[in-house]
Amino acid sequence: NTAVSKLVYEWIAGTDVQGPDGIVRAKKGQLELLSNVDDDGRYIAKPRTILVDSAQLESGEAMKQDFKDAAGHEIEQFKDEYRNRFPGADIDKLTDEDLLREVMNTVGKPGRLGEGVRCVVSVSMLTEGWDANTVTHVLGIRRFGSQLLCEQVVGRGLRRRSYDVNEQGRFEPEYAEVYGVPFQFIGGKRVGDDKPKLPTIHVRSLPERAHLRIEFPILAGYRVELFDEPMTVEFTPESRLHVDKTQIATLTQVEGIVGEKVEHSLTDAADARSQQVAFAVAKTLVERHYAALDDVPRPWLFPRLLQISKQWLDECVTYEPGTTVGHLVAFAELTHKAAERVHQSIVQQQGNQRELLTPVMRDHDNRGSTDGVTFFSRKHAISIERSHVSHVVLDGPSGNTWEETIALLLDEHPHVTSFVKNDHLGFEIPYVHAGVSHRYLPDFLVRLAPDESGVDRTLIVEVSGGRKSPGPTNTKAQTARDHWCRSVNNHGGFGRWAYVELTDMTTAHSLLNTAIANLYADGFMTGLTTD
Repeated sequence: NTAVSKLVYEWIAGTDVQGPDGIVRAKKGQLELLSNVDDDGRYIAKPRTILVDSAQLESGEAMKQDFKDAAGHEIEQFKDEYRNRFPGADIDKLTDEDLLREVMNTVGKPGRLGEGVRCVVSVSMLTEGWDANTVTHVLGIRRFGSQLLCEQVVGRGLRRRSYDVNEQGRFEPEYAEVYGVPFQFIGGKRVGDDKPKLPTIHVRSLPERAHLRIEFPILAGYRVELFDEPMTVEFTPESRLHVDKTQIATLTQVEGIVGEKVEHSLTDAADARSQQVAFAVAKTLVERHYAALDDVPRPWLFPRLLQISKQWLDECVTYEPGTTVGHLVAFAELTHKAAERVHQSIVQQQGNQRELLTPVMRDHDNRGSTDGVTFFSRKHAISIERSHVSHVVLDGPSGNTWEETIALLLDEHPHVTSFVKNDHLGFEIPYVHAGVSHRYLPDFLVRLAPDESGVDRTLIVEVSGGRKSPGPTNTKAQTARDHWCRSVNNHGGFGRWAYVELTDMTTAHSLLNTAIANLYADGFMTGLTTD
């Protein structure tokens, strides 16, 4: 109960006691690493041990003023997050009890209110929904009336710190010591006699390098804005589509829980006329790619898109023997793929019109940065200097020599102010392939040194080849160049961006220099590749 928890808390963390002379002094706790009172009898600014129970939350003394003073930056960060989570909420009404709950929810998370907490004394507050992954010891000082409660309490120690695999492709075992909880689990033997080493590398944002911070927008998609100019198109080799039998299921059987089995064949679709297929492609374009700001389709664009779709069918689509134009409307996947090819051709032709493509920002948390990066890794990593984040973690069990080469090149490049590996950063490029939405994570973000214009310039770098898996598909790279960079540049609020894909290490240095030079020369440069 709360009376016992207060005694336990005071024994561990220390408390005020009245001496024989009547003066109240702070008495140090019994456990050196968990005491909130130092050797001089003073309370430390950020407590190592906290008490979380109903009595403490209702006491009005949940948070000491010296802690609020010392954790001013973290409190302001929490208020900003609270404001984003609950638009319109009055942050001035946040109480000390709200702050204590935030401390509890962020135990062990660097840069947050609970960063310095080493011990939590709690009564029925941590049974579920608590995601601290730094729990090493669980001590139960109560009567447990059910196995379910035991499972909930022990569950507080089951969050992994690292999800990196070892050279055998498996997770390393992690342990938590549990005392006083009558809990039985499947098995009871440890894997080996010694505990494995903790993750060897703590990759994190370094406060002393805050001047190397990189900020980026987080997009949900892209929007095409058209003007009075006629919609024109120029087809490229990327506009072509070949229809073969491997993309087509010739017979589909559908059978419900009750009722008769129904068979669908492609006979009707195969007989569809070219006009019908062009109609379906144009309809998909209007609904998916040319919606207005409120996502309402703009049907007046349909006649011109229908003409372009007919032209695309005549000039860019080829068929394997046994397939017909009708097969493009037999499956939604093929129809979406056709619409994507047409859409990309229109955007490429009108790419010199800056207002054509605009970003659709994510509703919440639509800005990201290198702040708050923190994770543990057993992968091969290298320390760098020109980065807000301490290390570059290389992909693959033995590292990636290509990524390492590029990272060291960026760390010494005269035009690079800072860079960061896109690892636990949250930077994603949304793209659509075959009618399905995906997220693409490029390798590096590179902030260039400012020039006389004062415009921020950032280069997205993808490293393909070497020991890593194959580089981004044409769809990924094309979306990054022609959609993400162009739309963000048109937005105007995030500086100038460009994209470059390095696929050949013999030309990587010169190609990188060319991309940087073009980004300085033209803010709307969309990138270069070796292809």
